[in-house]
Amino acid sequence: MAQPVRNIDEMRPTPDPATVARMTTVEIPAEVREGQYGTKVVAVEPGGAEFIALDERHGRPGQLFWTWMSPNLEFATVFVGVISILFFQQSFWAAVAAIVLGTALGSLTHGVLSARGPEFGVPQMVLSRIAFGRWGNALPAGLNAVVAGIGWFAVNSVSGALALTTLTGMSSALSLVIVVAAQVLIAFMGHNLVHTFERYAFPLLAVAFLLASVLTLAKARPGAAAGGGGLGGFLLTVGAAFGYAAGWNPYATDYTRYLRPDTNRRAVALWSGLGVFVSCVVLEVVGAASATIAAPAGANPTAAFTSHLPGAVAKLTLVAIAVGAICANVLNIYSGAMSFLALGIRLPLTLRRAIVAIVFGAFGFLVALSGLKDAGHRYESFLLVISYWVGPWLAVYLVDWYLRRGRRVDGFLFDRAHHPWGGFVAMAVGMVLSIWLFSNQQRYVGPVPRHWPAFGDVTFEVGFLVAALLYAATFRLQRDATAQEAAVTAVPVR
Repeated sequence: MAQPVRNIDEMRPTPDPATVARMTTVEIPAEVREGQYGTKVVAVEPGGAEFIALDERHGRPGQLFWTWMSPNLEFATVFVGVISILFFQQSFWAAVAAIVLGTALGSLTHGVLSARGPEFGVPQMVLSRIAFGRWGNALPAGLNAVVAGIGWFAVNSVSGALALTTLTGMSSALSLVIVVAAQVLIAFMGHNLVHTFERYAFPLLAVAFLLASVLTLAKARPGAAAGGGGLGGFLLTVGAAFGYAAGWNPYATDYTRYLRPDTNRRAVALWSGLGVFVSCVVLEVVGAASATIAAPAGANPTAAFTSHLPGAVAKLTLVAIAVGAICANVLNIYSGAMSFLALGIRLPLTLRRAIVAIVFGAFGFLVALSGLKDAGHRYESFLLVISYWVGPWLAVYLVDWYLRRGRRVDGFLFDRAHHPWGGFVAMAVGMVLSIWLFSNQQRYVGPVPRHWPAFGDVTFEVGFLVAALLYAATFRLQRDATAQEAAVTAVPVR
């Protein structure tokens, strides 16, 4: 049963009289998460993607640092740097510059998006309804459900399974079963256990990867990187680094929505963005350095990365890779389930989020099982594809936020009659046009990079720009965008 909450108006500062004069107050039922959860850790989080009642709010901004550090202290992060040297043919220092640039962009947007969680109390893909509406939001929420709950889950499960196989000698399939089972269990329990697991995993991961990083950088030969990738390779690396960091953007408020409404927004943005930036830059640079060290022929990616490390450090690193994969995937399954529920599909179950998490885990396991071979090239393509859709979605989301600045938008979160078309059109056109013309990956090369290889892959940059301009142009043409802004009174839905 849904629990009563105070009026959402109590969560916001009092607007100036001129703004009040322009506003029309419309009471729209707010879908409030049912059940009592509070700060319990060993308990299944009830409900789904609904508004978090004010008496359920808890936590502090500082916890977001390890929540976003831990999931990036894993091999998938390292491999972004590896492919910058081996696949994109960058010199070591060019790779470092591209990694810093791409990661900075993705981390900046992640911090900005995270800061809205305490204010609105809903998952990121529910906030996406403001620009996309209930129906149009099926595009970004549906894509994120598949990419997070299945795609990213499979990528990280593979790296964790390969590390466990290298460490123990077990079959890769059995290692995959063990890794997936741990991930699904934690995600099934929910928000509080996810934060707690990331916190306690952080010291192990930090120590293991610090040792591995120091030894790798000491043995690296930066001058051994062949280079020759030019501007095209540089842009490919920027795209891959951005795709990795920005891949967390559609999850942002999923992990800040339980914070109290008066939580300092700057602190939320800082700790969220810094956690992504520091972890990604350090391990991706270390990955680039490791690619300059000779590895045994035929070794799988995790074995190649640890081959130059002393025995004890290599084993500790392999343990950390497996644990890091679990840290990443509990977020992927949790947020994948949130995105699926943000589609508006009503499941008459108190544990609907938990049940959806199990389903995504099962599908992700099957995809991961098929990806145990040729993991490197599959991962390269996957990273670029992420940036292809995140860029246009992010453009629509940020432009809409800017154009509605100073106005009330709470009502659009739960208004079933809110069906703007501009967001869907801008994102779809941005994706189709940029992928068709500029995509440059293993399975498809667009006409621009096919004729001018020096362009590399600028799909996400073009997609972001096209979607942003198109949405800005159509914003005032859609009826919903020019209507008086609605204020929500949170009335529990039973």
